[in-house]
Amino acid sequence: MTLEEVLIQKSAERAQCTSKALEEVLLSAKENDCLTVGVYESAKVMNVDPDSVSFCVLATDEEWECDIALQIHFTLIQSFCFDNDISIVRVNNMQRLAEIVGDKAGQLEDAHCCLITNPADGSWEDAALEKLHLFCEESRSLNDWVPEITLLER
Repeated sequence: MTLEEVLIQKSAERAQCTSKALEEVLLSAKENDCLTVGVYESAKVMNVDPDSVSFCVLATDEEWECDIALQIHFTLIQSFCFDNDISIVRVNNMQRLAEIVGDKAGQLEDAHCCLITNPADGSWEDAALEKLHLFCEESRSLNDWVPEITLLER
């Protein structure tokens, strides 16, 4: 096996591990009432209690890439996250994200932005969230300020 093949294999394993960690964190945050879904709802949380925000997920797909208003919201959210040292990632499949964070029917009108917040009592901790923070930190060191995670299909 060549060095290039090893690096490609390691990269694929890392991507799969990161995707699983993101899904675990989103499900755990949802169960612990630490998840805010929606661009406007997220903006409210960021405005009212920015210190409670721990992680941000932005989602888009081909259908929404040309939506100028959404791109402006993303730019503002990204700027807020950078200014407040909040880890942030993008996912390329909004429908899959909606399935993960939505109700049992999996239907959400706006799953473009999800925030993971820390509960006021500090009772919720997640090892997968720490993995995601490390992934974001490593990505920033490689000048990838908003890394993209591919959510695995079920």
